[in-house]
Amino acid sequence: MAADTSRYVEKIAGRGLPLRGQDIDTDRILPARYLKCVTFEDLETHVFEDDRQQLEARGAIHPFSNPAYQGAKVLIVNRNFGCGSSREHAPQGIQRWGVSAVLGESFSEIFFGNSLALGMPCLTLSAEDIERLMQAVEANPRAELAVDLSSQRVDVDGKRYRATLPEGARDALMNGSWDATGLLLDRFDEVRKVAASLPYVQGF
Repeated sequence: MAADTSRYVEKIAGRGLPLRGQDIDTDRILPARYLKCVTFEDLETHVFEDDRQQLEARGAIHPFSNPAYQGAKVLIVNRNFGCGSSREHAPQGIQRWGVSAVLGESFSEIFFGNSLALGMPCLTLSAEDIERLMQAVEANPRAELAVDLSSQRVDVDGKRYRATLPEGARDALMNGSWDATGLLLDRFDEVRKVAASLPYVQGF
């Protein structure tokens, strides 16, 4: 069976969504009451639900509720994004909302790993460049960002920013090996052969 090249992640293009704030944890990204779900379906409707409701009660609007950012593919965040509990529901909800890549000053290690397992790269930029990107998108929500994993850069409005990604994660995204389930399906004949050789699988 041929490998599924649709799993290869090298370039992401789309509008941005700036989300300001340091140390935004997974409890805020996806409230705990939604961890009971059997599947991840509809999680996108609950992303930042409590934060959004609290802001709306004060007459303000959360970036994830702002019509100007609907349809954005690149989330822009600050320092230590995704800290707190290890719930994989957080990146699932963000990706299902429509985000394909996250740009930030730094990320929780577990959030980074859970995002990688979904094929959603989390690239690191300097605090100064993150601020510049946020300002650019806030000034023009229609601006198109181009994220290139191969050259590790982000382009927007004719300006280029350096964006880094650990080599192992970058390789996994670009060659499709981030998708463990997909790799197993690609080589399922080998999986069957190994299973047939294991006594405990055969019930011996």
